[in-house]
Amino acid sequence: MTRLSVAERIVMGAQAVRHGVWAARRACARPLSLMSGLRPRPPKRLVIAPQDIRTSDPIVADDIYAGYFAFAGRVVDARNQSPFLLVGPSQEWENNLMGFSWLRHLRAADTNLARQNARALVAEWLSLHGSPSASAAAGQAQGRAHETPCAWKPVVAARRLMSWISQSPLLLEGADAEFYGLFLKGIGRHVAFLRAQMRFELSGETRLFTAIALAQTALCSDGYGRLLKRSGKWLDEELQAQILPDGGHVGRNPQTLIDLLFDLLPLRQAYASRNVAPPPQLISAIDRMLPMLRMFRHPDSSLALFNGMGVTAPDMLATLLGYDDARAQPILNAPFSGYQRFESADALLIADVGAVPPPDFSIRAHAGALSFELSLDGFRTIGNCGAPSVQRGPLREAARLSAAHSTLIVGGESSARLVHEAGLGAWAGGRIFVGPRIHDFSRRDEQSECGFEARHDGYVSRFGLNHFRSIALSAEGGRVEGFDRLEAAGKRKPPAGLSYAIRFHLHPGVKAARVEREHGVMLVLPNGSAWLFHASGREVELEDGAFFASADGGRQAQQIVVRGIAESDPETRWVFLRG
Repeated sequence: MTRLSVAERIVMGAQAVRHGVWAARRACARPLSLMSGLRPRPPKRLVIAPQDIRTSDPIVADDIYAGYFAFAGRVVDARNQSPFLLVGPSQEWENNLMGFSWLRHLRAADTNLARQNARALVAEWLSLHGSPSASAAAGQAQGRAHETPCAWKPVVAARRLMSWISQSPLLLEGADAEFYGLFLKGIGRHVAFLRAQMRFELSGETRLFTAIALAQTALCSDGYGRLLKRSGKWLDEELQAQILPDGGHVGRNPQTLIDLLFDLLPLRQAYASRNVAPPPQLISAIDRMLPMLRMFRHPDSSLALFNGMGVTAPDMLATLLGYDDARAQPILNAPFSGYQRFESADALLIADVGAVPPPDFSIRAHAGALSFELSLDGFRTIGNCGAPSVQRGPLREAARLSAAHSTLIVGGESSARLVHEAGLGAWAGGRIFVGPRIHDFSRRDEQSECGFEARHDGYVSRFGLNHFRSIALSAEGGRVEGFDRLEAAGKRKPPAGLSYAIRFHLHPGVKAARVEREHGVMLVLPNGSAWLFHASGREVELEDGAFFASADGGRQAQQIVVRGIAESDPETRWVFLRG
């Protein structure tokens, strides 16, 4: 790992000061939010329940009744004990448990037993974690006194509030007056807590999800007239700030579009049901986001693995795209989001030609400058490794490195300075403060071919090198040609012997073998079609790789690697040809 340059230290130092100020303001806000939770103002009553459009499975309701809670790829046996007092196997598991989105499975069961079980679980949660202070006490009993209570993290509280509101028919049908009163008080406490959080610089995607939760609650309740106006303003502001003109999210993660649309589509219907004019940005944002979602879609209906995207749930994607015009076409050119899509007779290429997101939106972002994903003959062939289901830890950080992407890597380092690489500690929360800028981008859409060329400066401060990349797809099919070059930035020369590697990560479904006296690789796709990879004048290596975005956990894969020395052979031409 190279040391930080002076410029990088200045940038990171400025961000550290800014982050410290925000942390202090949030620390001051915490006592207020705790006190607000002690005197909640519950709604008078609930008048509508927005539809939860996520897919549901009544069989899961049976598992929950039996005491088995399966989230984020892990199953926990909570028989004879409260699941809300368990230390979960991962942060993702605990977030899912405390978020209550699993109530939709109990509603799908549509039985008295499921309704009674749902009420019992909500009542149990209210008795243990009904306020931030009560949740903190429960954490102390678990030996977690120094941790922020998972149950009252703003993003978890916002998700729980939306889940309770949307599943209120399940919870309240047949409920007695005591539970009804406790439930409304619980909603009031969530509203007080989240309003306090919004007033004190809640940042990133969490701020938008919290605005959605408050707007939904105000719409579906009586007695929250002022909240309806205020939350609508917050929602409008955040949609304008976070949803870009081409429909992408400022964080550049395709998964964020999925998560937002599952909340925004029911919210749009709730505004219509209450005959209330929605915030101006709501309808426009949805109309832009749906075509953008199509941009990332491969022929197998999975989404491209950029900037935190993991496993694609086909049923969820189909549900969302069902709200779009069936004849709608994907966006091809998304300059604000930094993505490009190219299609030919037998190839589809999606490229990342954008800069890293702003720091507050970069917690899940990857160092994948000028990386691409390629489908041939309708099958995913070249891609990125994708994000594992865990949100923290060595595996997640490894997936963020440039080496986990189909791009060029200089000296074994990433194009963006990731926090864990720079050794800045946990205060930065995984943010990226220094990343590459994209220069001289141009797109070609000609009769004979389509493609792009661009360069990024992610290696200038460390090695004095720009990375230039050009990729072209022939219109008639059968050929995808690329060119990578390292260019000196100014008069500075790269260090002697500095190596680079161009990586092409293969999808696990692709079989590969070296041919042409080790100068090529033959790829056999699941349908039996063959393609040849060749790099002009270079020996091509076939190495072990990984594919993190798999429903059954990480899978073994292979990767094609072309190596060179920056000073003596800075250019590499490569091509995929139909065999």
